[in-house]
Amino acid sequence: MAIVKSKILKQLSENYPNFLKKDLEKFSNIILNEIKKTLKRGERVELRGFGVFSTRTQKARISRNPKTGEKVHTPEKKTIHFKQAKELFKKLNNNE
Repeated sequence: MAIVKSKILKQLSENYPNFLKKDLEKFSNIILNEIKKTLKRGERVELRGFGVFSTRTQKARISRNPKTGEKVHTPEKKTIHFKQAKELFKKLNNNE
């Protein structure tokens, strides 16, 4: 099951009832927008205890359309790479 932003906001509002929901939403939007801007500039985002987001460049290549088998030129593009922190790895694998 995937987690969506609305579920995160609901959880935050339950854990922090003294904050208004609109303030929590603004706060989360600011954080996510800053992460997006930083990645767009080509810089990395490190969240201690969680992991590191960075961008990688995928080279241009000739790929194949799986439906028709036709060769298609795929241009160079940037992708997001995530490396989890050791703490998160340990928690996911019950090695606390």
